[in-house]
Parts: sequence; structure tokens; C-alpha cells
Amino acid sequence: MSKKTHQQQLAARKAQRQAERAAERSKQRRMVGITIAAIVSVVVVIVGVVLIAANTGTKETPAAGDTPSADPSSLPSDAGPGNKPASIPTALAAPLKRPTALPAEVDCSYTKGGPAAKKVNAPANGKVKASGTTAVTLKTSVGDLGLTLDSALAPCTVNSFVSLVNQKYFDNTVCHRLTVGQGLQVLQCGDPGGDGRGGPGYSFKDEVFPELKYGRGTLAMANSGPNTNGSQFFIVYGDGSGLDPAYTAFGTLDAAGLKAVDKVANAGVKPVEGGTPGDGAPATEVRITAATTDSKN
Repeated sequence: MSKKTHQQQLAARKAQRQAERAAERSKQRRMVGITIAAIVSVVVVIVGVVLIAANTGTKETPAAGDTPSADPSSLPSDAGPGNKPASIPTALAAPLKRPTALPAEVDCSYTKGGPAAKKVNAPANGKVKASGTTAVTLKTSVGDLGLTLDSALAPCTVNSFVSLVNQKYFDNTVCHRLTVGQGLQVLQCGDPGGDGRGGPGYSFKDEVFPELKYGRGTLAMANSGPNTNGSQFFIVYGDGSGLDPAYTAFGTLDAAGLKAVDKVANAGVKPVEGGTPGDGAPATEVRITAATTDSKN
């Protein structure tokens, strides 16, 4: 074999090896792309579950529940070390106000449906005043939580909440969900069953507007989709920037109540095998022993 022929054979084998390596790299890139796509799909599903939802019969997380938790929308849940918040904003949210005021009275409708976690009567359908505030005190195992309900924001929601308080619906119930991640720092309550599935056996429409923001001290309804409000509600104790304006805000929590909730948040989420870090039952139980108001709605 001539020297020239031998060199040509070596060059051909080298070219073949280079082509094989290039093909293998291309295959690996395709596999990585498939893996990333699969991971993204899983993350999308997981994030969708982390919302402020309220489920009736279907538990989406330990979240907001009537028909739950989330449902808040596509929310990050970046938990701090040990299932505790990395930090909690201290500044209170600016008071919420509708950009366009509601009429003096609005029509409210409460639709029966689904099992009731505790037997109560739905409020009467009809006109409700869309102004004024109502004080509610939640007496809890961690201290009193003073709520101020604002009928100018959400008259139908306030009307329902006060009705449930007067029927002792919230008495002897636990707040079933705590989230501690950046963008979603809330304590969720309002399900007598304590698992994020329970509601009052009726639902009513959202009272939202595009400018809604959720900050420290905001009180809002949990839901499992549009117009599925029931009894589950959540308190934003810190960062609520991850929430879309899909949850009816209807009041605020006072400064003393926020300090009590801060202690609960800093104690962290109860670890559960297979659970979502930073999202679950609070390690410190928050039990509402009684809810009271002077309103007779």
C-alpha cells in the first residue's frame, strides 16, 4: 500500500469518527431538549396546583377551597430554608380602592350547589349596600385577628362573610394552608373540614377589577376558578405579588393580627413526606375558636 493511499484511509476514518461524534452530540441535544420540555411541563402543572384555590371534593393543595387554593394562578413558591419565609415585607399595603365606584346598591346572587362542610343558610338574593365597613374579630389560638370588611370593594362578598360569621360557620375551624415563598405569602382559612375541600354549599360571583394588587394585610377570597367563591379566604401577611387579580379582595387585617400571623409564618410549614416545600399546613396550628361581629346581616 502506498504512503498516499494509507494517508487517505486515515483521513477517511478520521472524518467518519468526526461525523459519528457530531451525530451523537446532535442526539444528546435532542434528548436534553425533550427532557427540558418534560421538566417544564411538570413545573407548569406543579405551579398551577400552587394557586389559592378552594375546592369542594377535590383537594388541589392545602390551598383555598370551596369548590380552594390557589388558586391564585401561576404562582412561584420559592420557599426559604426549612420551609420558612426567607423574608417578610413589613410595609402595609396601600388601602385598596376601586378605580370606579360601584352604584349605591348592587344585586347579589348566591347559587346553591355542592355539599356544605357545615350546615348554613345562603344569604338572601337581592340588593346589598355597596358602602361602609364591618368589623369582624377572629378569636384564634395565636391571638385575635381583627378584620375590617369593605363593602365598597366587594359588597356581595362582605354580605356572605358576615352571614357565615353570624351562623358560626368559622367557629372551631383551622387555617389549613400556609405558603412562605416569594410572591405568595398567605395564610388560608375558611374550610370547616380543614383539608381545603370544604365550602358552605353555595357560591357567588367574583368582585374583581384589573387594578387589584395584593399586599401585606389584604384579605381576599380563595377560589377554584372564575365565580366559585364560597367560604375559604386568605390573608396576605407578606408578599402577594405573584397573584393575578382573580381573587376578590374584601378587607384588611389589622397590625396586631399581622404580627400574630408573622409568628406563625416564621415557624414554617409542617413537613409532609411527598408534600410541596413551603406550601402546606402551618407548623403552628391556627384555630379559629370564634368569629364575631356587631353586624346582623
